[in-house]
Amino acid sequence: MEPPRRRTAIGWWLAAGAVLVALLLLVTWAIRAGTGLSTSGAGRGGQPTTQVCPPGELGTPTPMPVQPADGRVHGGKLSYPELGAPFGPVIPEDQVPFARNAVQQLYVVEADFDGRSDWVAQVMIGDLLAGDGFFSPEDGSRIVVDCVVDRFYGDSTVTRNDVRNAATTIDGHPAWVVESKLSFNVPGLKTKGERLLVAIVSTGPSSSGIFYASIPDTTPQLLEPARQAMAGLRVAG
Repeated sequence: MEPPRRRTAIGWWLAAGAVLVALLLLVTWAIRAGTGLSTSGAGRGGQPTTQVCPPGELGTPTPMPVQPADGRVHGGKLSYPELGAPFGPVIPEDQVPFARNAVQQLYVVEADFDGRSDWVAQVMIGDLLAGDGFFSPEDGSRIVVDCVVDRFYGDSTVTRNDVRNAATTIDGHPAWVVESKLSFNVPGLKTKGERLLVAIVSTGPSSSGIFYASIPDTTPQLLEPARQAMAGLRVAG
């Protein structure tokens, strides 16, 4: 059985080939041009008109990254302590446009909310794609959050209120952490808000890792486990 997928009917997925390459080129150009990719503006979902995440089709499934029997979830060079119930088992995540070698744990909050897809609480880690260049954790966090707010909620307006948006270190590596309160009104969905957690970690001279979690307000008991998972991040090698 195919695992439940977050917002599958909203159309933010990118193809694994040409569309993803186009995204990477756009990201690299945006950083070099110094656009900043601000979250202010009149674009869809409260985003600027710059299209950080062009729409695409479902990606091609990739093999499940190896999971050592150490009680941790491994994606790329990052790992976090595996979450227990009600989060499900570790499964691959091959549909996120800004990650690869990614894995996730899910909990279904509203099943089949629109007749086609599930709304879930999600915790995910993996390598962060950076095109043919390298960007700082701050730049990476800005790109990822802009992409999330612009693409995960369809045509609904998203109100974003950052609780934390700051530099830090994770397992001795430079990192940038964002925690945001998001509010929205997606048709057919009882959930009207959620907490977004993003950590971008410099995992090497020219590589980064991503931790991403989205916890709906209708399951507030899952927020602290997600925070603890982010706090427990480690970098391999």
